[in-house]
Amino acid sequence: MASSSAVGKLSREEFRRQKDLDAARKAGTAPAALDEEGRPINPHIPQYISQAPWYLDTGAPSLSHQRRPFDDRSADKLDNWYDRGAKAGPAAKKYRKGACENCGAMTHKKQDCLERPRKKGARYTNKDIKADEIIHEVAAGFDAKRDRWNGYDPAEHKRIYEEYEAIEAARQKLREEEIDNQTTTDLAAVRKVAKAGKKEGKEADPDFGSSDEEDADDDKYADAADAVGQKLDTKTRITVRNLRIREDTAKYLMNLDPESAYYDPKTRSMRDAPIKNVPPEDAKFAGDNFFRFSGEAPEVQQLQLFAWQAAARGNDVHLNANPTQGQLLHHEFKEKKEMMKDVNKVSILAKYGGEEYLERVPRELINGQTENYVEYSRTGQVIKGKERAKARSKYPEDVYINNHTAVWGSWYDISSGTWGYSCCHSTIHISYCAGEAGKEAAHASTAQVLLASPSKAEAEPSAQDNEARTRIEQNYSKKRVGEGDVSLDKDRLAEAIHEEKKRKARGEKDDDRSSKKRKGLQSGSHDVTEEEYEAYRMTRRNAEDPMANYIDSETS
Repeated sequence: MASSSAVGKLSREEFRRQKDLDAARKAGTAPAALDEEGRPINPHIPQYISQAPWYLDTGAPSLSHQRRPFDDRSADKLDNWYDRGAKAGPAAKKYRKGACENCGAMTHKKQDCLERPRKKGARYTNKDIKADEIIHEVAAGFDAKRDRWNGYDPAEHKRIYEEYEAIEAARQKLREEEIDNQTTTDLAAVRKVAKAGKKEGKEADPDFGSSDEEDADDDKYADAADAVGQKLDTKTRITVRNLRIREDTAKYLMNLDPESAYYDPKTRSMRDAPIKNVPPEDAKFAGDNFFRFSGEAPEVQQLQLFAWQAAARGNDVHLNANPTQGQLLHHEFKEKKEMMKDVNKVSILAKYGGEEYLERVPRELINGQTENYVEYSRTGQVIKGKERAKARSKYPEDVYINNHTAVWGSWYDISSGTWGYSCCHSTIHISYCAGEAGKEAAHASTAQVLLASPSKAEAEPSAQDNEARTRIEQNYSKKRVGEGDVSLDKDRLAEAIHEEKKRKARGEKDDDRSSKKRKGLQSGSHDVTEEEYEAYRMTRRNAEDPMANYIDSETS
């Protein structure tokens, strides 16, 4: 039903005609009303739906007020932003009127130029003119204009995360390597330093002492908070002392030489000893590394490393949450490791043997000294004393037998892959040496020489050999009837045809002929000649073909 608000107040006649038209449209006798876009309006739609409100009325029948309005919100999206730093093609070579006097770009003025102010601008020098920037027209909405993060790329923050994770992983790996490569110091030196620290502690004022013991109960549950005067890493659980007692001498004041140990003011640490000439056990301060790798500190670091590795493998081990459990597990791990090492050693020795080679010679015998005096000349000859005896083999050396001048195994024959004597090239062990004549004979008997020089028998074959070769070529060659040019004897072919006709007249089979041939092996040749094969083929009939009368029942 069309909107009546656009028509206004209707008279009684017009209202009646409108009612009749609506009834005809519902009955299907009148065409339906069309909207602005030419689409028919269903006449059965109620009036409260088809009638548009006053603020959406267009003056024509339509249902557009019932449809969702098309709204382009692309301007409000965060990714709809201008491209930073985009340039429009190559830069100009000469200054253009109206361009920036500083850089020569047409897209801004001198007051808005972001280039470094030049002593003489591009307007006067015509040099180093910058390209024009691409100015994007970003249609931002109300929210997009006031969004402080509009145009920000979240991938940049992801790169910051990845960078910090890589740095943290590198620190963790470096820390584990330091714990693995650390070395313990002398226990006596450590005890001496500990005693000196106790004496200084007794003389110091107790008001300025450490408050770790007093605050132990207060900080028991404050794991995530940093203690006063300490830097606490909640992940690695490593506590670093960050403050000093005011009565103590500062580390950087112990040696005022600028070339001495480096002092880090941020972490207040000095790793090396400030005074190099004083032994660490006698020095007042021997550096942070000395205290870090002395006493029970290396054992604690080994325990911490074990806790990290166990936690990485999925075990519930935490050094600060349950230090007793971590220490017991570490002790059990070391015992099992030593046990497995011994078991592997015993099993390998039991399987392969060689335990006697693992017994080391006493160090006194290895580095033993003797009183044997030997004096040598400039040429290396012994003048006084006895020369050291050379180690000899249990096998006889430099012993030549059977007139040989070289030992067995001094020559290798590549062609036959055997060892021999280099003096005569003989590959037979304990053979008599023939000298140069043996070398020539061995060379002449090689396969290459024999193949290169044909013998007289091969050069001049006899008539009997020629006949046999001809018969073999005739019988076993690939040249058969119908496959090539074959020379046939006419007399033999006529005789063969006559014999084949007589055989077929008697009704004999091929097996009978072959049996007769076998019986006459001693008198003549048992091979089928080309003439006989040709006679058999010429006298053969098509009816003898087993496939001549074959009819395919499926195709017929």
